[in-house]
Amino acid sequence: MSPVFDYPAAFSRNIGWLSLAEQDRLRNSRIAIAGMGGVGGIHLITLARLGVGKFNIADFDTFDQVNFNRQAGASMRSLGRAKVEVMAEQALDINPELDIRIFPEGVNEQNLDDFLDGVDCYIDGLDFFVFEAREAMYRACERNRVPAVIAAPLGMGAAVVNILPGQMSFEDYFRFEGASDEEKALRFLLGLSPAMLQRGYLVDKSTVDFAARRGPSTAMACQLCAGVAATEALKILLKRGKVRAAPHGYQFDAYRNKLAHTWRPGGNRNPLQRLGLAIARRQLAAMKAAQKTT
Repeated sequence: MSPVFDYPAAFSRNIGWLSLAEQDRLRNSRIAIAGMGGVGGIHLITLARLGVGKFNIADFDTFDQVNFNRQAGASMRSLGRAKVEVMAEQALDINPELDIRIFPEGVNEQNLDDFLDGVDCYIDGLDFFVFEAREAMYRACERNRVPAVIAAPLGMGAAVVNILPGQMSFEDYFRFEGASDEEKALRFLLGLSPAMLQRGYLVDKSTVDFAARRGPSTAMACQLCAGVAATEALKILLKRGKVRAAPHGYQFDAYRNKLAHTWRPGGNRNPLQRLGLAIARRQLAAMKAAQKTT
């Protein structure tokens, strides 16, 4: 006989940290996650284990062996398969009662309002270098008044910035408008991690290539992101605990055993940010010059 799924039993160990009423609220909450790769996939699994009962997930990509070092759904068995399908299967294995909507074409200007329909919280799982889709997503979140959580895997840690309705917008904080993709990458990186705790232990700078939209990654960072993003989402959904929003943020780096809370009024217009960006531009130029000579 097939085992019968029992929601209260499956998530009973959450009770204590959550009340029964709060667990029921999570069961009836809907979270949207765009991107089922490095962080998006493990976000889905972590939130499914928390007992969140409804999801909208989007990704147009398939699994490849280059995903093996960090992506929750990447395995020999899933090679070539659509990421949304694999991750939906994993989530449904945890909770077969899930209400899960799949967007296999990814997210775009045409489907964003549908993707965010009925959503209580958005969690960013898009690739670092996907700027056009990310900008459109945050415009849609602002338009639909959907709170958003960004938890970025940097080095061997996680950097978090929340974008909440009625507070500082994504554009006002990161200042992408009119910038080149290379400049957007710098602004996104510095906006997420003003403290740059990951700086200093990158052993091979040639692996960072903004032009090719490529950079190194670790599984530890993705796992840490899932923990902090799920916690931020829990506080938002249950309206419990202080949720800091941009221009506030924080970064935890496990390698350096450091936690930094950051505050950058004006976002990337802040004088400290402008100085950091100027330094980052010079460092990037030096790295590109060194790559050309090797």
